Amino acid sequence: MDDPAYRVEMDRRRGRGAVANPTGRCEPARRESFDDGWDIGEELLPLPTEVIIEKPRTIITKNDSPDILFEKSINPYRGCEHGCSYCFARPTHAYQGLSSGLDFETKIFAKPNAAELLEKELRAPNYQPTTIALGANTDPYQPVERKFRITRSVLEVLNRANHPVGIVTKSALVTRDIDLLSQMADKQLAKVAISITTLDPKLARRMEPRAATPAKRLETVRRLSEAGIPVTVLVAPIIPAINDHEIEAILKASQQAGAQEAGYVLLRLPHDLKDLMRDWLVEHYPDKLKHVFSLLQEARGGKDYDSGWSTRQSGVGPYAWMIGRRFETAAERLGLNKRNLSLRKDLFKSPAKETGQLSLF
Repeated sequence: MDDPAYRVEMDRRRGRGAVANPTGRCEPARRESFDDGWDIGEELLPLPTEVIIEKPRTIITKNDSPDILFEKSINPYRGCEHGCSYCFARPTHAYQGLSSGLDFETKIFAKPNAAELLEKELRAPNYQPTTIALGANTDPYQPVERKFRITRSVLEVLNRANHPVGIVTKSALVTRDIDLLSQMADKQLAKVAISITTLDPKLARRMEPRAATPAKRLETVRRLSEAGIPVTVLVAPIIPAINDHEIEAILKASQQAGAQEAGYVLLRLPHDLKDLMRDWLVEHYPDKLKHVFSLLQEARGGKDYDSGWSTRQSGVGPYAWMIGRRFETAAERLGLNKRNLSLRKDLFKSPAKETGQLSLF
């Protein structure tokens, strides 16, 4: 953190989650600071958000991980301006030749042709409908969605095709699309999961600097629920010694706001995210650094992270067991997870191909 080639000055990253911008792990060269004798006090501008237009050939991503509840997903964006310090998707920016640090939250890739590609893929003769997840990697309702409306256009296609969709977000912007989501929910085709990591606005500001406040997220749960849209709350991630004491309070507040289901995920630190989280703790909670990683390592078989499918979401050992039992006990007491709402796929109708010819009926 003392290396100028690694560290980014606080004034430049104000409102950002990561505290550094390390070289991407896939890059052949790494930055190293060097004093050339030119000590020029140059004022650097704050880090702006840059949106890069991406034009993929396909839009539906297939998943075969046995611990993930969906087979297909759509990610309208790569990178996420919310800047959550703990985001497990950060290391994916390395595939773009970028850093999982500040690059991840300042260089956003947008896919404006997503709806067009989706219609094409849904028309395939052998297409079999299963729930499509929006937000499986990065948030589909991050700030740039206000301008690009890619998620909205994807939902419009899915609504016309009677295709089931599940959304994961921590943004209040999802309420903009209540008109579409309520139509789909009436046909048992939509459900929304809201991620609530903490009820403490100060902690949220540090962890998730550009995401909706905890109070706003609870209000989002309420508005979606009142519109007849099934809502799940995700206490995710649970970070040892940082927010693990809030499990019961988050579940109670969420249930009172109208949530019907709940889930949790223990903090995951794939690839260089483990170093980014250490840097974040050094800056915000230096006295807790050793304790946090001691508990994590206990839950990860002695390592910072274990990617095993059967344990990566919940961990192993006494600490992980305690977290699981606390969550289950609180959820049962509050009446959460009494039923698992399955979305319908029998209503699907392939999008009609535009031929320019009017129908006789």
